[in-house]
Amino acid sequence: MHDGHMDKTDVKILEKLLADARMSYRRIAEEIGVSPPTVLARVEKLQKEGVVKSYSAMLDHEKLGYDLTAIIDITAAKGKIIEIEKQIARFPNVCAVYDITGLTDMTVIAKFKNRKELSNFVKKDLSLPYVERTNTHVVLITVKEDFRFVES
Repeated sequence: MHDGHMDKTDVKILEKLLADARMSYRRIAEEIGVSPPTVLARVEKLQKEGVVKSYSAMLDHEKLGYDLTAIIDITAAKGKIIEIEKQIARFPNVCAVYDITGLTDMTVIAKFKNRKELSNFVKKDLSLPYVERTNTHVVLITVKEDFRFVES
């Protein structure tokens, strides 16, 4: 698994788990045509090798009041990028921190309940030492937001 090699059975199991992480191994086995012990062994192997990191619920953040999604590009002082990324990653409303190539050093995806929260985050929370510049994009419409995929 470390080398990215998975057979069709592994992929089918992952597809079922991505669709419903609460699905029983017995049901997965029935649906993909293998035995429950095979599913158990494969899932344990995928977990041990870190392919399956955890199981969690997918939330509709808008229904929880998080109406704004922001994509924030950040430029940091040389030698301080990793430190800043770690600090930003600690904020609970930050969904992703990406160390990127291009004109900026990192991109942050974060959710906010209103414009005031977003403004405070950008003006106060991101006024960390060594943050040189930010460029904030507000998402108008989320067409797709789903990181659950496995290549078959």
